[in-house]
Amino acid sequence: MSERPQNDDPDPTPDPADAFEEMVEAETDRDPDLAVIEAGSRTLRAQAGPPQGEQVPARPADPEVDRALRAVEEELGGRWGETQLDPSTARIAALMDILGSPQRAYPSIHITGTNGKTSTARMIEALFGAFELRTGRYTSPHVQSVTERISLDGSPVSAERFIETYRDIAPYVEMVDAQQEHRLSFFEVLTAMAFAAFADAPVDVAVVEVGMGGTWDATNVIDGDVAVITPISLDHTDRLGETPEQIAGEKSGIIKKDATVVLAQQPVDAASVMLKRAVEVDATVAREGMEFGVLSREVAVGGQMLTLRGLGGEYPEVFLPLHGAHQAHNAAVALAAVEAFFGIGAGHARTLDIDTIRAAFAAVSSPGRMEVVRRSPTVVLDAAHNPGGARAAAEAVSEAFGFSRLIGVVGASDDKDVRGFLEAFEPIFAEVVVTRNSSQRAMDPDELAAVAVEVFGAERVQVEPRLDDALEAAITLAEEEGEFSGAGVLVTGSVITVGEARLLLGRN
Repeated sequence: MSERPQNDDPDPTPDPADAFEEMVEAETDRDPDLAVIEAGSRTLRAQAGPPQGEQVPARPADPEVDRALRAVEEELGGRWGETQLDPSTARIAALMDILGSPQRAYPSIHITGTNGKTSTARMIEALFGAFELRTGRYTSPHVQSVTERISLDGSPVSAERFIETYRDIAPYVEMVDAQQEHRLSFFEVLTAMAFAAFADAPVDVAVVEVGMGGTWDATNVIDGDVAVITPISLDHTDRLGETPEQIAGEKSGIIKKDATVVLAQQPVDAASVMLKRAVEVDATVAREGMEFGVLSREVAVGGQMLTLRGLGGEYPEVFLPLHGAHQAHNAAVALAAVEAFFGIGAGHARTLDIDTIRAAFAAVSSPGRMEVVRRSPTVVLDAAHNPGGARAAAEAVSEAFGFSRLIGVVGASDDKDVRGFLEAFEPIFAEVVVTRNSSQRAMDPDELAAVAVEVFGAERVQVEPRLDDALEAAITLAEEEGEFSGAGVLVTGSVITVGEARLLLGRN
């Protein structure tokens, strides 16, 4: 990592790390996560170089549009953040009613689970796009810009459209606020914006990821024709339950009458809960490992080559430019969901056009998921934030990269199982640099270090409270092995940590 410019430089280049920190510190009276959102987006304007892969939205170049977007972000930031929850759909249902139920203007695929939701949503979106259907995708959280959450035809909505959508529904939001005990939350308003934007487009199909859980999640005002449940493990146990069975009870709330349920591989007790729910509402069930699945996979340059079994037959030689067995399983789930949407199954034993399927998967991207953002040494970002995600990431990085020495950079949230998370990485991290991101939910680095020392031993743990310093320390440790040693760095622990690292390393 290059040294920072000195003050006596006659024309110094602004350091993204310093600029980012100043922006975040300047935001003192707003939702802390929205401060990070805005600082990250503003920092993007200073990043140089051509876009690589899917471009993350930068701040608008037009000052008027930029000010208008900032005003919307501030208004959203004044509402309940995503960690403040009231388990009820009453407020969002009231807003949908007054808006004329835009969420019913198109069919939907609804996605819940613990890990893999966003990647699966992106794959489903890519498949629909390849079949020339207009799609709307709503996912959370975002990597760098809040506008990422609402996508049309595979791209985040423009700042202008985001602003316009907010202004269109704002009067109705205020009406509902006045009628309810609590104002609509940040997530509820964004959800309403997404549904309104999709109806206005209009889209042929919406791909909607839950925010948390299922039964009382704001997105559960839709009746998904297909309900997708990705693998369930322990996360958000204070809100969803302390066992996979309890968590499955909350997440199975998205299964609606006469829908098709696409189940990824699940713990037995969790699967039992979901199957019971499906029977209660006369839903059709497709299970990974039974009705569909991954027949074979081989590591390939830049990803993996798959043979998938769908609901209607086999799909050979499918290249997926994402790493890890978990992404192969996500691909199988996505394929089954699209087949189910098109009515393919036991009654219609046929496959979708194989060339279209191959083209769709080959074009998939998932920023912040096993994403390479630098070479020599290689720096990989992965947004794993719970033990299940960490185990999948550890297996993927070992398989795909084969680093001779791997340095971890970990910044986690204080409500996570950090011990289980770190234990998953202990076999593959030679050393770990613990740090924090800019969110107020971030775990204190010293507290994180105390747990890390118990897992790794003191000699393998380094503490760097600033993320930019942590990245520099990790890259230095990797470079000590020499240019051709095969050492690398994995940045993980939180979507926010990954998003900020993405900015600091110049990825746009």
